[in-house]
Amino acid sequence: MKVGEATAPRTNLIGEPLPSKYPAVQAAMGDGSISAAGAALIVTLLDRARVKVDIERVAEAERLLVERAQNRSLDDVRKLVTHAEAWLDPDGVEPREEEMRGRRSLTMFERDGSLHLTLQTDVASGAPVKAAIQAYVTAVFQAREQATDHDAADADHRTVPMIQADALASICAHAVECDNNGMPLTGATVVVRVNLDDLTGGTGFATIDGTDQPVSIATCRQMAAGGGVIPAVLDSRGEILDWGRERRLFSRAQRLALVERDGGCAMCDLPPQLTKAHHLRWWSRDAGPTDLSNGILLCESCHHRIHENGWEIDIDGTGSAARVWFIPPPHVDPARTPRLGGRARYSIAA
Repeated sequence: MKVGEATAPRTNLIGEPLPSKYPAVQAAMGDGSISAAGAALIVTLLDRARVKVDIERVAEAERLLVERAQNRSLDDVRKLVTHAEAWLDPDGVEPREEEMRGRRSLTMFERDGSLHLTLQTDVASGAPVKAAIQAYVTAVFQAREQATDHDAADADHRTVPMIQADALASICAHAVECDNNGMPLTGATVVVRVNLDDLTGGTGFATIDGTDQPVSIATCRQMAAGGGVIPAVLDSRGEILDWGRERRLFSRAQRLALVERDGGCAMCDLPPQLTKAHHLRWWSRDAGPTDLSNGILLCESCHHRIHENGWEIDIDGTGSAARVWFIPPPHVDPARTPRLGGRARYSIAA
């Protein structure tokens, strides 16, 4: 039944007028305090509830919904209706959950160089996904508020959907890297295959095992700089010259030392759990050691910012006294004045 039919004047079989089925909804629509779309949501719920609930409780639900829905957005009305349905039919909550769980699905496909994901799940299973992504987005915006270079040419201008996509990628990358307390992800390793000449010359492309779309050498280098990714370097005949080795990854003790020095992302100050330990000189290409003097904590956004825009990083000193300096490219700062990063930027000690 449409909202107009539920609120329009009614008549019996001989044409005599009958009271409105939902008079409170009709009155609210009449004075404009509830939109037609909002009224439709309420009427649909009330019609559905009449099958299971006595008429007095339906009338009470109508009164409460109209009272709370006035001058509210359609999303707010939708939330009110959801809560009202649980109030009207508490025994129906669990069956609805089972129905939603039965509809859960995740589809993945590649097209035009992108990976497309479509996820549908019950709200309980999806709650950790939503909470983790929202926490990441919140941390990014907090870092933006603290940043001093909002107007820089390469400042972080990602939209919320972009940040959410980066959040999911970072969370999954973290899950692949850690031991996961026995989760089956422990053996999930990303292998990037690249030709040695392409790697050293910066030309050509690389491939990722399990995907169809090639990636650039720059992307290959960025991926292999982090943990959980093993670069397979090939010669001209396709034979493997070198496998990335697990000992190339920073140990837990080293990461704790980097957290002590950098505080989190050494560039934008995102918290440590949203960062990776990266080699300044890449392990395979540059024979860079897995030492604290060659390591830095960066979030995914700053990692891309540095690689794609020509920033340089210099670490001055050793141990806890070391300081991280970011040297901007000429298009950001023609004078290329080094900028202090890491925890030291907030220190007031001499």
